[in-house]
Amino acid sequence: MTNASIDLETLTIASIGKGLADGSFTAEALTVASLEQVGKFNETYNAIIIANPEALDTARKIDERRAAGEPLGPLAGVPVVVKDPMDMKGVPTTAGWHLLYSKTGGVDLVPETDSPVVARIRAADAVILGKTNVPVLSHTGSHASDSWAGPTINVVMEDRMPGGSSAGTASAVACTMCVVGLAEETGGSIQNPASAHGLVGIKPTIGLVPNAGVVPLSSNRDVVGPIARTVEDAALCLDVLAGWSAEDPKTLASVGKIPAGGFGSKISRDALKGKRLGLFGPGWRPEPLSDETVSLYERAKAELADAGAILIDDPFAGTGFSDLREPTPPTPHFDGRGLESIAWDVDCYLKRLGPSAAIKSWAEFVDAVKSEDPFGPGGVLSFMPSLADFRTAMENPTAPPELPEFMALKATYLHLLAEAFETHSLDGLVYPQMFEELPELHSGKPILETTVGELNIAGIPGITVPAGYYRSGAPFELIFLGPQWSEAELIAMAYAYEQATRHRKPAV
Repeated sequence: MTNASIDLETLTIASIGKGLADGSFTAEALTVASLEQVGKFNETYNAIIIANPEALDTARKIDERRAAGEPLGPLAGVPVVVKDPMDMKGVPTTAGWHLLYSKTGGVDLVPETDSPVVARIRAADAVILGKTNVPVLSHTGSHASDSWAGPTINVVMEDRMPGGSSAGTASAVACTMCVVGLAEETGGSIQNPASAHGLVGIKPTIGLVPNAGVVPLSSNRDVVGPIARTVEDAALCLDVLAGWSAEDPKTLASVGKIPAGGFGSKISRDALKGKRLGLFGPGWRPEPLSDETVSLYERAKAELADAGAILIDDPFAGTGFSDLREPTPPTPHFDGRGLESIAWDVDCYLKRLGPSAAIKSWAEFVDAVKSEDPFGPGGVLSFMPSLADFRTAMENPTAPPELPEFMALKATYLHLLAEAFETHSLDGLVYPQMFEELPELHSGKPILETTVGELNIAGIPGITVPAGYYRSGAPFELIFLGPQWSEAELIAMAYAYEQATRHRKPAV
């Protein structure tokens, strides 16, 4: 098969495995085809900002090992991209900031080892094409317009927000440069870009996937997860990423929580039959959905019911759940509680880079970026001084902070979630992922999500799935939510909806 005859849009992890096994194509041919796609589209969409020069060599070695009869990993030959803040040995980690990249006048942070998630996809024999664009310090869930590399563009609608901070990853997946991509969320950064591009995104339970070696915003909220074109591919990628790592002690909680047959083990076209799903309402958030969002959600509810789901109106009504939300001044929508640990988290991240790192501590980091103080007026993290535990944490920035208010809030969220699930015998929640359609790219307006804050603070999982399009052509998506460690059940329900509706359209 020639490169031109490889249909990148319909490729899946399973079809790549089959194609390599039966000789339809080689890993090298697939990588060449993917790199040709990068060459064709990256100048327009600005998804990949640092190419991996070893991609073709990796592919050739996979072909050689296959020919020799050696065992290969579950992602053998699969083209993958990695979000820039995730460390790749020998490749600069820039966090989208010109101050952290030598080619734009800053200093290079060059890790001596891979982050655990990158090490895992390498071990699974994926072919990493490169690192993807993010906004400065991954500070926004709406765009990547302030990156040193310039803005990432939405592949579905070029004049709309691409979603952030994993903007480049979603863009690369949407325009078929790759099959899956690694993303990371603190406050919408998996679900927003996935939804903005009509893709599937899995935001895992905190503690399921290690975050060591990833430039942090909050060790209390940050989670790595996949973005893909299909639910099954996202689940297969999560299989590779999930599980205990000695570098991230919170992943100890995942032991015994990973399904023996993988996260796709419950996938079925009938997975929605008899499932009790809670619906969005003022008990969760009082803000109204836009008229068109209501119309699309009504259609989605009918589709869910046709697939056998039992829909429960506003299971959080009267619980006080919506009263917990508290946007952090001066941001009008973002609840940043839990990010107060940033100094401690960044210090730990820098120490991991290795003894030859250009910046080795929080104090050195502060000095390196003093010309653009992220916490000062106009800084990308200027909201942080408003957080309840921030000033206390910054009194001794290299000591692990206690964060008593955040921990009390998290406990309350988890209690109310458990209570609602028990009271209504729920199997999950299913909401429109956004209140309204995507804002224009340079409008300055943020993406308005229905679940950012609540699921990030509680640390519960969510999976987005395409559910249609607004009249403008902007994607409309649902997000399935559930208790901690319920990824397999949510994936199964999202798969059943995906297969019953087939709403997603190719973006290019």
